[in-house]
Formats: sequence, C-alpha cells, structure tokens
Amino acid sequence: MTADPPNTSADRIACAKCRRDIDAAARLCPYCGADPRTGMKPVDTQAMLGKVFQPRETSASGTIVDFARRRQGVVIALAVLLGFLLLAGLHEYVTRRNARLVSAAAAIPLTEVADLSDQPDENRPLPLPKLEFQFDGHPQTMRTFVVEPGAVTPPEVVAAQQTTTVKPSAVPAKPR
Repeated sequence: MTADPPNTSADRIACAKCRRDIDAAARLCPYCGADPRTGMKPVDTQAMLGKVFQPRETSASGTIVDFARRRQGVVIALAVLLGFLLLAGLHEYVTRRNARLVSAAAAIPLTEVADLSDQPDENRPLPLPKLEFQFDGHPQTMRTFVVEPGAVTPPEVVAAQQTTTVKPSAVPAKPR
C-alpha cells in the first residue's frame, strides 16, 4: 500500500484560502466558506445574517420574561418553593403570636356570644310522621322473615311454632 500525496488525486483539490484538502466538485469550501479556486467569499455571511436576523432592543423586564418562558420548570419550582416558605413563615408567626397573646382562661361558650333563639324554622328538625299499624304488645308478632327459595326453617323456630299451636289447645276451657 502506498499513500498518495494530498494534491495528486484528480478528485481532490486544495482550497485557495485555507489550503485544506476538499472535494474537486465543491463550489464552496466547507471549512472557510470561500470559493476553493479563487479564495474569495462569494457572500459575506456575517452581513447577510445581520440583515436577516436583526437584533432586537431588549429591556431588563423583557429579558426576565424571556428567561421565564425558556425555563418554565425552574420558574414553577421556584414559585412553589417561595409559596411553601411563605406559608411556613406565616405558620411560625401565628404559632408564636398565639403562644404570647392568647389567654389561658377558660373558653366562652358559644351560647353566650350568639343568640340561637332567633333562628328560622327551616333549621329545626321535622317531627316524624305518625305511623299507623296494629301492635298488640307482643314484639314477636312484628318479626318478619324473608324466605328464600330452598331455605330451611331453623329448628328453634319450628319448635316455637309447635308450642304456640299446642298451648291454646292444651289449656282447658273454664266452665261457666
């Protein structure tokens, strides 16, 4: 393997301005932006950039707003931190104030401060309506059993039903 000198290859040339080895078909040098054959820059890029991207006049408040727009996460984190510190400071102030200025005497009942006799009727509880049903004094007759299909009656209920049906017939009637 032999190494070719940089300028002996037919498809490579040296830039006339920066003397770097570039492709012979290139119209501009990728390193300096000049014409590789003449070394002259066809366009002044700095002047063109100045015309296209004109610098704007900014004030101090404008730069702060631009910074906030670009760094929204940082601004939100700082706002949350500031809010937390403000609440912590307010809590500390109120705690110290209450320790100093609040009386240790017994509290005053609310009935001495507020007049509760002047309340409208809409705040009073409504009475329960009168329920009409027959009740003979025996709570056993008031029980209701929910019977499901296939349910079996418990043995103690069957025994209680049998004793109540047997008792009236077992008691002898008094003669007149």
